[in-house]
Amino acid sequence: MGTTSGSTLGAMPGHPGGAAEDRLDELRAAEYGYLDAEGHAYLDYTGAGLPADAQLRAHGERLRGHCYGNPHSENPTSAASTRLVEQTRTAVLAFFNASPEEYAVVFTANATGACRLVGEAYPFEDGARLVLTADNHNSVNGIREYARARGARVTYVPACPPDLRAREEDVVAAFGQGAPDGRRGLLAFPAQSNFTGVQHPLSWVGLAHERGYDVLLDAAAFVPANRLDLSEVHPDFVPVSWYKVFGFPTGVGCLVARREALARLRRPWFAGGTIQAVSALGGWHVPAGDETAFEDGTLNFLAIPDVAFGLDWITAIGLGPIHRRVARLTALLLERLTSLRHPDGTPLVRLYGPSGAEGRGGTVAFNVLDARGRVVDERIVARDTAAAGISIRTGCFCNPGAGEGAFRIGAGALRGDLGHGTRSLDEYLELLGLPSGGAVRASLGLVSNTADVERLVGFLAGAYTGSVPDTSGLAPRERC
Repeated sequence: MGTTSGSTLGAMPGHPGGAAEDRLDELRAAEYGYLDAEGHAYLDYTGAGLPADAQLRAHGERLRGHCYGNPHSENPTSAASTRLVEQTRTAVLAFFNASPEEYAVVFTANATGACRLVGEAYPFEDGARLVLTADNHNSVNGIREYARARGARVTYVPACPPDLRAREEDVVAAFGQGAPDGRRGLLAFPAQSNFTGVQHPLSWVGLAHERGYDVLLDAAAFVPANRLDLSEVHPDFVPVSWYKVFGFPTGVGCLVARREALARLRRPWFAGGTIQAVSALGGWHVPAGDETAFEDGTLNFLAIPDVAFGLDWITAIGLGPIHRRVARLTALLLERLTSLRHPDGTPLVRLYGPSGAEGRGGTVAFNVLDARGRVVDERIVARDTAAAGISIRTGCFCNPGAGEGAFRIGAGALRGDLGHGTRSLDEYLELLGLPSGGAVRASLGLVSNTADVERLVGFLAGAYTGSVPDTSGLAPRERC
């Protein structure tokens, strides 16, 4: 089944900035032609962005045209790699409008690696706090294990129904009393939820700093379609995965960190490339004096320059048109999903998170309801949409706190011995009394179009309206 390039969006009456957004349709045809050529309706941009043909061509041309070697040496091929890596650091800072005097760029494998780096090296101690919004990716939730091991107190701020937003008053209450004697700990929250699309206020960064907290701002789901200006907001640690922004390369992320905050980290080990001097017999080492102290071993020097090309690519297109396109399509998707009904007038879809387009990004989570009003097992939706050539995502999206808020699971049900022992995910669901292992997530991005949205909505209406789907033959769930 094929799709069109979706140029009808640019021709919508009253469509502001139509010419700029029309260019996105042209780009889809010219640089992302594999989507329509293969009949894809790609609605998983929060999972991964898509690469342009130009990115792939540039990668091949660079490698064919020059010789690059392992950095950390003065030979010509090493110097060539080092030069491109440093140029990419500069490009990352420019993309975020970040001063190189204030911020440093640490290359990691992904945003998860950046979060682990902060967790293992942050100076947690007795009396300190780690404040987390319940709406956090597991790569951020995992920092709590480092905090607890060192005696710090871990506090979660709930995601409150119906929009599943954290309330600012709850964030402030979680900080506790002021910190006249120094820093109290770390606040970690996502700029945009990877589950519901909720965009949390960036003003919380300033609130936290006023109360003596450092801030880890998870930007992985936010930056593909939104401007993060680090000259205006000053989080201490910003994890990013670049494949989320422009699809290629995978395996390269960043921790963008304030130099002042980076200097307070204390790594529990050292590795090749991270030290200035070391002695085996003497048992001592001196870390490198800059961000390379946090980059273990050999960097992915053949792929890191592709990040610079990707940043130039996005900058040339403009985050403004991308943001406006995603916002408009998100509003359309929400409108279409909430209008779906069974023959008796009952809803076909249950949304999680904001029902309107304000204060949210292009990530929309929902469940399909059958003709009896029961949640359709998300594995059925995954199976059926895949067969129809529609790429969405199902499950809990590595965000248990947002899922617990969406499915109204109280803290009491999660305590006791539930987390002990070895159980399958299906057994956990049975103990919690949940009909499904997660939600369905559709997410919009750079070259999404109206046809993608209408194809998903039309499929849901045709496949599930008035029906009670057959659940036989589904494989057991493997993970959350």
